[in-house]
Amino acid sequence: MSPKTEADHPDGSALPGTLPEELRAELVAFRRDLHMHPELGNQEFRTTAAIKAWLERAGLHPRVLSVGTGLICDIGADLGVPEDGMLAFRADIDALPIPDTKTECPYRSTVPDRAHACGHDVHTTVVLGAGLLLAELHRQGRLPRPVRLIFQPAEEVLPGGAADSIKGGALDGVRRIIAVHCDPRVDAGRIGLRTGAITSACDRLEISLEGPGGHTARPHLTTDLVTAAARVVTDVPALVGRRIDTRAGLAVTWGRIESGHAPNVIPQHAELSGTVRCLDIDAWRQAPDMVVAAIDEVANLHGAKSEITYVRGVPPVVNDPAVTELLRDAMTVRRGPEAIEGTEQSLGGEDFSWYLEHVPGAMARLGVRTPGERTVRDLHQGDFDADESAITVGVELFTAAALLDAVS
Repeated sequence: MSPKTEADHPDGSALPGTLPEELRAELVAFRRDLHMHPELGNQEFRTTAAIKAWLERAGLHPRVLSVGTGLICDIGADLGVPEDGMLAFRADIDALPIPDTKTECPYRSTVPDRAHACGHDVHTTVVLGAGLLLAELHRQGRLPRPVRLIFQPAEEVLPGGAADSIKGGALDGVRRIIAVHCDPRVDAGRIGLRTGAITSACDRLEISLEGPGGHTARPHLTTDLVTAAARVVTDVPALVGRRIDTRAGLAVTWGRIESGHAPNVIPQHAELSGTVRCLDIDAWRQAPDMVVAAIDEVANLHGAKSEITYVRGVPPVVNDPAVTELLRDAMTVRRGPEAIEGTEQSLGGEDFSWYLEHVPGAMARLGVRTPGERTVRDLHQGDFDADESAITVGVELFTAAALLDAVS
C-alpha cells in the first residue's frame, strides 16, 4: 500500500472525519470523568454505562458483553457486513489498583487506591470519539463500510479480558483490528509505529516453598527455607538465561517474597511471586516447562518442596505489515509523515495480542507527552497523566484509517 495524501480521497476533497472543537471539548470532559472514577477489571459498570449512554445518544445500538462490563457497537450496520469483513477499533476500559498521587490535578481519582495510570481512559475516549464521528459520516451517507467498536474490560487482569470479548462475538465479521496505547516517551501530536512484535509475552508465577523449619542456631538440622527462597530468586533467572537463546529476551523477575516472622526461627513456608516476560513468541511457548524445571531444580538442591502455579498471560502483540501501513497512511493524511516515528519493542504485555491470534491487526504508540516537557511520567505510576491533545490525534487517526481501509 503506497502512502496516501488528502488528494487521494475518491472525491478529491480533504479526507473527512476531523474533530470539531465542540466535540473535542466534550471528549476531554468525558475522559476527565473517567479519570476521576476509575474501575478495576470486570468491575467497570459505571464506565460501561457512560460509554453506552453516549453511543445511544448518537443513535447507535451498543451491546454489553455477557460478563456485565464492556461493549461492542457496530457503526453502519445497515450497510451489511462486507464479504471480506470489517475494520474494528479496540479500547481497554479498566484502571489499576494503585493510588493517584497527582496533587494539583482537578480531575485526579476520587477512588482510593484506584487510578487510570496506564491511559485506558484516553484509549476509551479515542475510540468513542472516532465512533461518534463515523456515525455522523454514516448519517451523511459518507461511510462506505461498517466499522466495529470494541470496548474491552479487564486488560490489566491476566490473561486479560480480550478472551471474553472474543467469546462474546467481538471478532465475528471482522477482518482487521487496530488499537493505540499511550506512550509518555512520545510527544503529543505524534505516533510510534513498528512492524512485527511491539510488546512482549507476559506470564505470572506463584511459588510456595515448604520445609520442616527450626532454630537458626542449627540450620544444618533442617531446611534453611529463607536461603532456598533467596537462591530461587537469584539462580532461576540465571539458569533460564542459559537455557534459551538470549535473543529471545526471556526474563524472570520477582515482585514479592515473603517468609518468616522471627529473626531466630527458620520458617516452614515461603512464597514468591513474579513475572515471566519474553520478546519471542516461540520462546514464550517453551517458557512454562523451562521455568518450572529450573525452579524445581533449585528448590530440590536446598531440600525445599516447591508448589508452582504458572499462569499463562498473553503472547506478544505482533503488528501485521499491511495494517501497520494502514496506520502509517492514516497518520500521513492527518499530520504528515514527520508525525510518525519508529518505536522499540516493549517488555510490557498487552492482551490485544489475543485478537491477533484470530485476525491481522496493529497497535500504534500514541504520544501523550506535552512537547518540551522534560519530566516523563511513566505508565503504571500514580502521577501518570496525558496531554489531552492526544485525544484529537487518536480520533482523527482512527477515522482516517476507517475511510482509507474502505478504499484500499
